[in-house]
Amino acid sequence: MRNRLVLLPGWGLGISALQPLVATLRAIDPGLRVEIQDLPSLVSGDPKEWIDKLDRQLPRNVWLGGWSLGGMLAAELAARRGDECCGLITLGSNLSFVSRPDWPHGMAVDTFQTFLEGCRYHTQVTLKRFISLCSQGAQEPRGLARLLSACMPEPAPEQLVAGLEVLGKLDTRVALQTYGGPQLHLFAGCDALVPAEVAGLLLEELPDVEVGLLEDSAHGFVMETPHELAAAIKAFVHESGDD
Repeated sequence: MRNRLVLLPGWGLGISALQPLVATLRAIDPGLRVEIQDLPSLVSGDPKEWIDKLDRQLPRNVWLGGWSLGGMLAAELAARRGDECCGLITLGSNLSFVSRPDWPHGMAVDTFQTFLEGCRYHTQVTLKRFISLCSQGAQEPRGLARLLSACMPEPAPEQLVAGLEVLGKLDTRVALQTYGGPQLHLFAGCDALVPAEVAGLLLEELPDVEVGLLEDSAHGFVMETPHELAAAIKAFVHESGDD
């Protein structure tokens, strides 16, 4: 099923945030079957349980991709499936969202913990702050914030907390090195959550993968620049999928 792509959304914003990208992909590449799979509705913060559930839910022998947290989960699943994954596409996904001693290119640990506690006790305030960060750096941040707010679902707070816990634990560096299939990693040049420098660092670590940087775009570029992302994905899938 090299003509089938399954995308996973990011934390907190649900599948609607990916709809503009999916609609554009379907329009410019009718032969590519694109669908969105929502993140697992789990209250566990164990990444393995999330990946196990996705492995049961998602068809095999398809392209896997995702935005932010969704891209990190797709990377782990691609590494697990190996040859049963046609290729991997990540959008605004850090290798580790939270900084580590050997990866200082993520959110500071204390900042992340404050965000996590805010989500646990002040969910709506934290979600508004998150939308602000997703929009920061956009050419029209207020307009993007309105779009993101309009598509936000209302998951249970405990599911949001679990998703953040998974995001804080994931480190996809081994998965990306392990997975031998085609990889495309696209980043936003003005991302307030994932530093643009990650694009170059990833290419240094994995010179055989494809990396792109969309200048003047924010973390919410799946809604801000769907046409540019769709064009890059279409070109990648067709070039990598040629037999």
